[in-house]
Amino acid sequence: MTKLSLSIHVLAAILAIGPIAVAASLFPRYARQSASAHSAHSADSAQSAQSASARSEGPDPQRATAVAALLHRICRGYALAGIAVPLFGLATAAQLDVLTDVWLIASTVLTTVAALVLALAIIPAQRGLLTAPGDTATKGNSAVAARPAMLTGVFNLLWAIVVVLMIVRPGSTTGA
Repeated sequence: MTKLSLSIHVLAAILAIGPIAVAASLFPRYARQSASAHSAHSADSAQSAQSASARSEGPDPQRATAVAALLHRICRGYALAGIAVPLFGLATAAQLDVLTDVWLIASTVLTTVAALVLALAIIPAQRGLLTAPGDTATKGNSAVAARPAMLTGVFNLLWAIVVVLMIVRPGSTTGA
């Protein structure tokens, strides 16, 4: 049973957390493109002769917005699936009788912090950028999209540390 729960834990981590890491990392790029394209589109609407050439040179605002929305949906959906990672991880740890090991406690705390960063900062920031691309453009789209990019970097770093702790298991008495 331990091998089964460990296998599900590892597969869930790969198949749920991996897509979140990629989608959340790509989101700020498309949010910036969407905001700048919306900004260029509204500025060009007054100058219709120049709008056609400006739109053909810059990113397609509809495509950038659609891609950003898709990446946001991926983050939301896989965040729910990602709940399986700590559940099966804790089940495996209980079967191995390592619930009180320092490496597992540290991994659990970091996983909790990563989940909170995703749920309370990254996903709401993405939602905010999607609902107000015009506001983003007027506030300076690079600065507004920089915060979700930074938070995604923190999220990914937390998961990288958890993976290293899971592999190395410092102080473990169960062997490596």
